[in-house]
Amino acid sequence: MRSVFTKDLEVGKTYENKVLHIIQKKYPKAYIVDGYCKEWDIYIPELEKGIEVKSDRKSLYTGNIVIEIEFDGKPSALTTTKADWWVIYDGIKYNWFTVSNINKCIVENNLIYKEFIGRGDTKSKKAYLVKKEILYKYKENENRG
Repeated sequence: MRSVFTKDLEVGKTYENKVLHIIQKKYPKAYIVDGYCKEWDIYIPELEKGIEVKSDRKSLYTGNIVIEIEFDGKPSALTTTKADWWVIYDGIKYNWFTVSNINKCIVENNLIYKEFIGRGDTKSKKAYLVKKEILYKYKENENRG
C-alpha cells in the first residue's frame, strides 16, 4: 500500500511537469530540479529564477489555499523558499504568484496562521488558510510561457 504522502508526491510531480511544459515554450532550458530541493521545483537558467509548484485541490471544497510556513517545528515552504514564483494548482487552473505578492497578501490582510496536522502527515504544520478570493487578488499575469 502506498502512503498518502507517496501518492501526493506522484500527483505533485504531474503538476510540476505540466508547469514545466508551459515554461519551456518560452524558456526551453528550464528544468525540474531532481531530488529534494526546498528552494524550488523548477529552475529557469535563462532568467536565473526558480519556481515552486503547489497543489491544493481541496480548495475546491474549502475555499482556502494552504500556505505552509512550518512543519514539525522547522521552517518550511514559504519561509524557506528561494523561488521567485509559486504556481498553485487549485484543481481547476494554475495560478501564478510572485513570492513577494503572497507575503504582501498575508501582511495586508493581517492573516494569522493555524497549526494543524494535515492529511497524510504525522507531525503538525503551521500554515495560513487564505481565502481564494483574497489570495487571487495578488495573482500575476496568467499568460506565462
